[in-house]
Amino acid sequence: MSALFAAVIGWESGMKIVSIGEVLWDVLGAEEHLGGASFNFSAHARKLGHEVFFVSGAGQDDRGQRILNRMEQMGLSTRYVRTAPEAATGLVTVELIEGGQPRFTLHRPAAYDYPGLRDDLISELVSPPPDWIYFGTLSLMAESVKSLALRLISAAPASGKLYDVNLRPQSYNNPLVRELLSLANVVKLNDQEIAEVDEMLGGRNDSIEKFCRTHAREFGWEAVCVTRGAQGCALFVRGEYLESPGYKVRIADAIGAGDAFAAAFLHGYQSGWPAAKIADFANRVGALIASHPGAIPDWSLEDALAI
Repeated sequence: MSALFAAVIGWESGMKIVSIGEVLWDVLGAEEHLGGASFNFSAHARKLGHEVFFVSGAGQDDRGQRILNRMEQMGLSTRYVRTAPEAATGLVTVELIEGGQPRFTLHRPAAYDYPGLRDDLISELVSPPPDWIYFGTLSLMAESVKSLALRLISAAPASGKLYDVNLRPQSYNNPLVRELLSLANVVKLNDQEIAEVDEMLGGRNDSIEKFCRTHAREFGWEAVCVTRGAQGCALFVRGEYLESPGYKVRIADAIGAGDAFAAAFLHGYQSGWPAAKIADFANRVGALIASHPGAIPDWSLEDALAI
């Protein structure tokens, strides 16, 4: 940690985070980049100094072995990533559209649909209880992943729950989204998902702020974070709503930017920062990732401050 970062941002003790979900390879033409929303979030949270336990599945193939190797390089334990014989390592074909935004084509079933943990490994993950459990919609479409996530949540009832809505074509349904919203303390979604989620919930909210306030009351959320691309973000934190402008960068691709934003948000939120400081830091980190190709480029805290 640099003195510059400590002076400007401040540094608090690390969290214990359990993250369950997908790890896969993003295929853009002839290039492959390691990704998956849950894995991206885990990698960026680890970069921010937190103890992250990632739960997933990798195939018995070259791509699966490369995932395990990269995890070790990143300081992420591979203990809770099952080598799954049922399917190949996850893969998604990515097309970049306007503004470097990704359009995903998922290939399933995939190994991340078959995580599986022995009872003793579940006990390890919740002893002591994690500060936060992270989950998203895509992977919990698989009943095996959903049941495991619910076991972890049930075993650690006092832990915070961060739900990244992250809607992907053919990878969500209304009952599942509503169920996961009801489990969350903090919800993260983007500005394009607001209208669809609001409709699922029977809402008629004509602004982001009304959406946040209405459904936070309904579900008891502590916070809502809404990514807005180049416009930055909107946050609803402990009753306070604000919109924070984004940082102008040259976009390489936006893959993983929202996942990095979520990790940076949780870092600031758990540290008790004011909402404006959380938003600015999360915007910086998200913009930094968008300015590099791939979801998990090498980056430093000083890079984020230089945005």
